[in-house]
Amino acid sequence: MTKSQKKILKISVAFAIIFAVTPAVNAMHIMEGYLTPVFCIAWFAVCIPFLVKGFFTMKKMLAENKKSITMLAMAGAYIFVISALKIPSVTGSCSHMTGTGLGAILFGPSVVSILGIIVLIFQAILLAHGGLTTLGANTFSMAIAGPFLSYGIYLLCKKCKVNKRVSVFFAAAFGDLFTYCITSIQLAVAFPSTNGGVGASALEFLGVFAPTQLPLAVVEGILTVLIVMALENYAQPELKQIGFEEAK
Repeated sequence: MTKSQKKILKISVAFAIIFAVTPAVNAMHIMEGYLTPVFCIAWFAVCIPFLVKGFFTMKKMLAENKKSITMLAMAGAYIFVISALKIPSVTGSCSHMTGTGLGAILFGPSVVSILGIIVLIFQAILLAHGGLTTLGANTFSMAIAGPFLSYGIYLLCKKCKVNKRVSVFFAAAFGDLFTYCITSIQLAVAFPSTNGGVGASALEFLGVFAPTQLPLAVVEGILTVLIVMALENYAQPELKQIGFEEAK
């Protein structure tokens, strides 16, 4: 990153601290109007540094290799489709896979933050899935927290010399589950339980998501492994162009 880009990134971090952390002290797509304005603004502010970093990372990647836009588009389309498939839950809610683990493995988590927020905007406008007021909260859980954990698990498994397919499975599955853990915490902070506070409320929300999300996480892990295997067989040049085997 250039000096000017680093300066912009530092400013965005300061903005996040001022407008997100402070209100929080005073005080799976989340649907439109479900959070109060304070939480909507706070979560969006928290996302800004990650989005700034993601923008610069994507810009640099495209400048160095314009052909990588094909793989980026594929990863974005995959996130859009798979996260739009809502599965009814026996607990009265609904769940869906996230699809962000694949992008995190291929490009790193910063780039996925940009892909994720674009997907969430289109889903909110075209499918009424999520919302514009809750865009910050949904972006943080699905496009930031989940992908960063997926990437961390993938790197850890790689360092421990775990089989690549097993590494991909764990990265995608746990990234999916972590997204819903963060969503549960976000809802719990906004709506703490009268008996037990935020902790009890988080457990209640996790209990709503878990029956459907646990098997979906396994399915997403398997599906991601299959996609990576297909890419390795039919898109080796493209994988080399984005440096899939190299540290992001």
